[in-house]
Amino acid sequence: MLLDFEKPISELESKLADMKELAETSDVDVSDAVDQLEKKIVKLKKDTFSNLTRWQRVQLSRHPDRPYTLDYIYEMTDEFIELHGDRTVKDDKAMVGGFGTIGDQSVMFIGQQKGRSTKQRQMRNFGMANPEGYRKALRLMKIAEKFNKPIVTLIDTPGAFPGLEAEERGQGEAIARNLKEMMMLKVPVICIIIGEGASGGALGIAIGDRVLMMENTWYSVISPESCSSILWRSWDYKEQAAEALKLTADDMLQNKLIDGIIKEPLGGAHTDLVQSSNELKSVIIKELKGLDKLSDDERINQRIDKFSSMGSFN
Repeated sequence: MLLDFEKPISELESKLADMKELAETSDVDVSDAVDQLEKKIVKLKKDTFSNLTRWQRVQLSRHPDRPYTLDYIYEMTDEFIELHGDRTVKDDKAMVGGFGTIGDQSVMFIGQQKGRSTKQRQMRNFGMANPEGYRKALRLMKIAEKFNKPIVTLIDTPGAFPGLEAEERGQGEAIARNLKEMMMLKVPVICIIIGEGASGGALGIAIGDRVLMMENTWYSVISPESCSSILWRSWDYKEQAAEALKLTADDMLQNKLIDGIIKEPLGGAHTDLVQSSNELKSVIIKELKGLDKLSDDERINQRIDKFSSMGSFN
């Protein structure tokens, strides 16, 4: 799938492929033309992706080929053991987690998981967790705390599931309990937005010592479409809503709501899973080393101060 702003790049890449095929199947020397076109494509990519609008960043965060939580986990870890169930209702497939090894460090990974095919999307509930998903996440966090293992959460959700049955089983309470319990965890916690970070559905696993965002992601109290439907009674103003919400990684960093931005390959994370995963892995290792130097009480106090200082009020 091509996004609108990717089409000019795709056209040039198609021309480049044709020229390379011509060089292979004939004696015509097109090496100079190939070099020039390759440079032109790189320049166009840099110009395009350094000047994306906020709505275009939102589109990129939802790219169907973009890596999901399990893609990153399997690429980053030497071995991963997935754990299941909340021990109360069921195993929520929209929330995944388990122990994985990075280098010589065992880490508890937790994150929302979307699906690629129609069947997978239904199974994963489009990455929208029910209360049992958040209770499962908390159960895994408590296991990590018990065995003194750091926690890394990977956030990618359009929001917590808003269905009637989710509300009946205590969606609000489950998320609120996670906020309280995560604030007091005695182990290092790193939270990374890898795609969409919408509302309480994202925040339910996003209280940590370090909150980071990948370059082409968004993090907001509401999606641009929902914001548009509330303010303008129509989804047609989603681009204006995205601008008003200031939801990109650069906006979040400027407003001191996150601690850093993780670079993506030119063109977005979906263009190179290995490079994206390596960047993610190196940041996790670096941040864990820094957090290990602090005592449990220091980490907890810094965590509380960090979130207490957000926003302004009279």
